[in-house]
Amino acid sequence: MSLWKQIQYLIAKDIRLEWRQKYAINGILLYVVSSVIVVYLAFIEIEGAAWVTVFWIILLFASVNAVAKSFIQESSNRQRYYYTLASPQAIIVSKMVYNVLVLLLIAMLCLVVYSWLLGNEVSNLPLFIGAVALGAVGFAMCFTLISAIASKANNNATLMPILSFPIIIPMLGLLINISKTALLGVDDINLNKDLVVLLSLDMIMLTLSWVLFPILWKD
Repeated sequence: MSLWKQIQYLIAKDIRLEWRQKYAINGILLYVVSSVIVVYLAFIEIEGAAWVTVFWIILLFASVNAVAKSFIQESSNRQRYYYTLASPQAIIVSKMVYNVLVLLLIAMLCLVVYSWLLGNEVSNLPLFIGAVALGAVGFAMCFTLISAIASKANNNATLMPILSFPIIIPMLGLLINISKTALLGVDDINLNKDLVVLLSLDMIMLTLSWVLFPILWKD
């Protein structure tokens, strides 16, 4: 079976499992909505840089909760079974694609509810939505790889924030800068550079996953 066919089947498998266990994704969506409501009740009105920062904080923690289960929830016996069916590259890519789809759904829901309750003064909405999409992709790739690493350490979930910290913090800083530019609607000479660096981080995570995951998988 070709690599692309393996990826398709694995993505379909994850979707079916998620559909059977709706409490997982429903719990994440409830967390997002609840967090936005708490922010609304606490501040009623929030503007400028604080609006952007709080949005990304909510989305970051929702991403951790959504992606952490990618490999940590898989038993060692099930992982060995997958090893006999598909290549490691197909497994890691399928997990990343699935998590990207989940985080895009969560991010768009977060943006809609957040804008509805706290207003939306973003001047350049297409740029902001693009930043949200890039952020969802970056978070999915980073946390998927970290989840795979943590699964090989006795499913130690505490490794997730520790290992992801050096990558997520620069990524989060870039996303906030891009979001501020979109919020103000001004020309920023550093915008293109920030976008290139952000895309580069995503490509680095994809490359590292492609190269390192087969080694992890065989361990």
